[in-house]
Amino acid sequence: MKRIVIVPASLLLAALVASPASAQLRVRGGSGIDSPSVAEDGRVTFRLQAPEAQSVTVESDFGDPVALTKGDEGVWSVTVGPLDPEMYIYYFMVDGVRVLDPSNPKVKVGYVTSTTVSLLTVPSEDPAFYAVRNVPHGEIRTLLYESESNGVVRELNVYLPPGYDDAAGRRYPVLYLLHGYANDQHSWHRYGRANDILDNLLADGEIDPFIVVMPLGYGGARVDGDGTGIPPEDPATLPADVDLYERDLLEDVVPMIDGKYRTLADRTQRAIVGFSMGGGQAGRFGLDNLDTFSRIGIMSAGMGGGGGGTQNEGLAAATADPDRTNELVDLFWIACGVDDGAMTGARALHEALDEAGIEHTFLATEGAHHWRVWRRYLRDLAPVLFE
Repeated sequence: MKRIVIVPASLLLAALVASPASAQLRVRGGSGIDSPSVAEDGRVTFRLQAPEAQSVTVESDFGDPVALTKGDEGVWSVTVGPLDPEMYIYYFMVDGVRVLDPSNPKVKVGYVTSTTVSLLTVPSEDPAFYAVRNVPHGEIRTLLYESESNGVVRELNVYLPPGYDDAAGRRYPVLYLLHGYANDQHSWHRYGRANDILDNLLADGEIDPFIVVMPLGYGGARVDGDGTGIPPEDPATLPADVDLYERDLLEDVVPMIDGKYRTLADRTQRAIVGFSMGGGQAGRFGLDNLDTFSRIGIMSAGMGGGGGGTQNEGLAAATADPDRTNELVDLFWIACGVDDGAMTGARALHEALDEAGIEHTFLATEGAHHWRVWRRYLRDLAPVLFE
């Protein structure tokens, strides 16, 4: 059964107002404060009541920080846009303190507080490709399991396509879908809208059904999500626990999924795809384990960590014997936005594969490092994933 978690902004506000200055900071929202207010032309007005504040800005993934102007009763406001119909994230900076929009109950959460932000949706006249439509729906099922390789109880989510329980004689390919830094096992269906995207593609006849496994991407991390596994250094690098994560995936998760669900338990019917940190992991795990995976997708990442390099044992082996790699890899798909800092690494990987003669797809698209890009990539990759 699909699990939906709604976290009111008011419950998260205290977690994000955490500085010495916050003792004097008073912000208000809710009744009487309309924020964000979306006009028909796509312009968005943000409001925050903060009578004692000296400065308020709104920071987001749709543009540079914008200053709000103080008005009556200490209500700060600004109008931006018009914005294209899409989903966005934002938060306020009030005298240097990061604050959620207390008038907006829609909040994005993740594995660490830095990813906790307010959500904004600018609607369109036509349903978005990730909109919930009146079509047959798959299910999100959450599994708790004992990871023997990691020595902890962990959690993952599984998307089962519509009609899975009624099709007792049918077996399905499996996509292992990995998340990026500061996200978790819920992010791909909460914010990536993976299940809604796939439901719609299935209803439109664009894909055949497959199972999707969305694991927690930090090796050694327990189900309680205490921050274990998050690297304290450059988040663009692969965390030190990546070996534990690889063992969990290969030794615990894949056998469990093949034993519990009606999968096509064959390397040619398994894909591994991820974005950002998860993209680097997908490349590494895929090339390291071509006896398990034959289809690899890397979104907004390279394979050399934050420095943009391409050093990796699996990649080195792949480029050393390109004929074998081309024989074993049925799909090698890489995409990155031209405004994304990860483009350096993604392009370096593309050039290394090109030089070695390894067949692959490389897409330089519009966009930066955010969910609007990754939702689109999943939509575009899904129809070719198991061709």
